[in-house]
Amino acid sequence: MAIAKVSTKGQITLPAESRRTVGIKPGDRVIVEVEDARIVVKPIGDFFELKGFLGKALPAREERAKAMLAAASRSVRKA
Repeated sequence: MAIAKVSTKGQITLPAESRRTVGIKPGDRVIVEVEDARIVVKPIGDFFELKGFLGKALPAREERAKAMLAAASRSVRKA
């Protein structure tokens, strides 16, 4: 078991041993869930592993196409 301290901003640093055990590396994204009275932190390897996380998802090919179009339209607006 590892212990982490919560900062005044509500942040914690995940102990190195815990990160290594589950394969979390600097820059990785994680899912934070509340289960009963516990906070669970889970690594996610790829954005598209979240498929269905917010509800029914489109097929992966359609999701990727929509994401690419959205990103392209944002870069055009900024230019």
